[in-house]
Amino acid sequence: MSTLWKQQARQIFSEIAELSQDLEIGITRESYGAGENAAIAYLSQFARANGLHVHTDRAGNVIYQRANDNGQPAIWIGSHLDSVPQGGNYDGLAGVVAGLLCLIRLDREQVQTLQPLRVLGLRGEESAWFGKSYMGSRALIGGLTGHDLALVNRFSKKTLGEAMRAVGADLEAIVSQQWLIEREQFAGYLEVHIEQAESLERMGQAIGIVPGIRGNLRHNLVRCLGEDGHSGAVSREDRHDSVFAVSELVAHIDQRWGEWLSDGKDLVVTVGTFGTNASHHAVSRIPGEVSFSLEIRSLHQPTLEAFYRLIHAEIRHIEEHRQVRFEFDERIDTQPAAMHGPWVDALVRVTREHGWKGVLTPSGAGHDAAVFANAGIPSAMLFIRNQHGSHNPHEAMELDDFIEATEVLYHTTQELTV
Repeated sequence: MSTLWKQQARQIFSEIAELSQDLEIGITRESYGAGENAAIAYLSQFARANGLHVHTDRAGNVIYQRANDNGQPAIWIGSHLDSVPQGGNYDGLAGVVAGLLCLIRLDREQVQTLQPLRVLGLRGEESAWFGKSYMGSRALIGGLTGHDLALVNRFSKKTLGEAMRAVGADLEAIVSQQWLIEREQFAGYLEVHIEQAESLERMGQAIGIVPGIRGNLRHNLVRCLGEDGHSGAVSREDRHDSVFAVSELVAHIDQRWGEWLSDGKDLVVTVGTFGTNASHHAVSRIPGEVSFSLEIRSLHQPTLEAFYRLIHAEIRHIEEHRQVRFEFDERIDTQPAAMHGPWVDALVRVTREHGWKGVLTPSGAGHDAAVFANAGIPSAMLFIRNQHGSHNPHEAMELDDFIEATEVLYHTTQELTV
């Protein structure tokens, strides 16, 4: 079966890559856009050709199930089908393909699991398009609002509501924040995903088991407002220099971050965008405005809140000292998520039975599994190593590693129950 899986997986990954190749470099599967649609259409054709039933929920997510599914509460295997712009081919897609291969094998071998298994191809997980992540899974559990549907795609300028309506989503049901699939139908959720760092690669392990997923606090836009001035004429004490102010803030954040790590706290901090007002650029001009983003991640919500308060204390000091003012856009929160302990233990055991160490690998990146876990649904995740990180065109998942993870998933699903 591993040989067949490998042949099928190689063909699937190759042909979907061709369908979603970016014109410049890498893979682009826009949330609710052409590349995501093409991946769903391809996988749906593959599933039907192998005897599975295919339909969509009212958010446009696609559901794959066996013909003899008895309609009882199921364990769902899922991941997302979009990508970041000019990203890699395996982020998200690998998990849906692994689930489909397992479901088809169970059907061919006429294996009856303790509970039905269904595969869920989720839309809109990446925040790169609308500034909000997990849109498909959030919509499914009643977690999107009318405000969310008004978010604008930074490339196409379409609203999220317009994009979702174009793929057949029921906006009235979404705005009413009802579950689009009955809550009782979710006995559990499993997700296979490439690791988006390189810790497994460094350890020489093909598979990791995720005990928890970091939450995050995020501001997509923070502005530091000072005052433009002549670089030669304004003395240091009279300046309202936004570049020096933000640079001081970032340096202080980095220093405190290191101190917190030394104290054993789980914490990641990123300033992902940073720039002055291009229309005011001049070598001889003191910059009066800087815009940047701010993101804090941790496995523990109290750590997030405490470090956020520390940053604001630093800002108050810098505002007074540097004679500037900071303005924040809306804070976006994603809660940390713990995976279901008994399922984590089962995945560790089965992974070790397949010759790997079964290492616990906390997730720094967010995943749809966090949405389901925080909704009270038992959830678990497997990581597959990749050699070049993620959110870039150089993702490099080895097919043998993918098959190993799919084998672990296949055998684990036959013993899981809740």
